[in-house]
Amino acid sequence: MVLVLASCRHQQPTPKGNEVLVQEDFSAKAMLQGIWQEEVTEEVVFRAEGDTVYYPDPNDQPAYFRIIGDSLHLGAHSYPIIKQTEHLLWFKNQSGEIMKLVKSDEDEDTLAFTHQPSEILTPTEVLKIDSVVSFGGQRYHWYIAVNPTRYRVTKTNYNSEGVAVENIYYDNIIHISLYQGTNCLFSRDFKKAAYESEVPRDFLDQAILGNMKYSTVDAKGVHFDATLCIPDEASCYLVETIVGFDGKLTLKLLEY
Repeated sequence: MVLVLASCRHQQPTPKGNEVLVQEDFSAKAMLQGIWQEEVTEEVVFRAEGDTVYYPDPNDQPAYFRIIGDSLHLGAHSYPIIKQTEHLLWFKNQSGEIMKLVKSDEDEDTLAFTHQPSEILTPTEVLKIDSVVSFGGQRYHWYIAVNPTRYRVTKTNYNSEGVAVENIYYDNIIHISLYQGTNCLFSRDFKKAAYESEVPRDFLDQAILGNMKYSTVDAKGVHFDATLCIPDEASCYLVETIVGFDGKLTLKLLEY
C-alpha cells in the first residue's frame, strides 16, 4: 500500500492568463470511491460513488464532492485532508477533530444504504379553520387555510463525524380572509418571506411557516399568531399578525 500525503499531491495549478486555476484531483477522487467507515467503531460514514457522497441516514441528502488541493469539498463545505490512500482517509471535521476512516470490504455494509427516505413530517392536506367574532356591535367572519407546498427548505445539520449534511423539508403557504357580512375586508396568502421584517434572514432561510392561530379581537382588528420554526429544533419566532377592520396589516414580534 502506498501512502499518499495530502501535502504531496501531484495535481498542479494550471495558469490561465494572470489567474491560477486550481484543478480537481481526479486520482484522489478515484481513490475515494467506495464505502467508508470509522476506523475504531467500524460505523459506516458514507459511500462515494461517481461525484456524489451518500449517507446511511435516509434523511441526509447526497452531496456533490470534489478533491481540490489538500481539501475534500462536500457540497458548500470543505475539510482539510491529512492522509489519503486507497484504503485510508484522514480529514479534519468542522470542529477541527481528525476523523480516521477506512474503506470497507464487507458486503453487508451496502445494506446501510438500502433504507427508503423517511417520510417528511409535513401535512399533506389543506388545514382549514374559521370562526365568527364580534366587536363594536359588528360580526366578523375569519378564515385560515394552511396549504402544504413543495417549496423546499434546506437545513444544515452535523452528523456524528462532524460533517455538514443537508436535510430537506417543505414549507407552507397560509391564507387569511376576513369578512364583514359578504364584504371582504382582507384576503391574502402568506409565505414566510412576509415576516422578513420581524425575523432574521439567516433564521428565516431555514425556517418553516408552520401555523397561524386566531388570538383575539380588539379595536386594532383581528389578531392571529404566526409560528415560524426551524424543523426539529425548539427555535421558533411567534409573530402577531393583525388584520385591521380597514384591511390594513400590522406585524409585531411577540417572542422568540
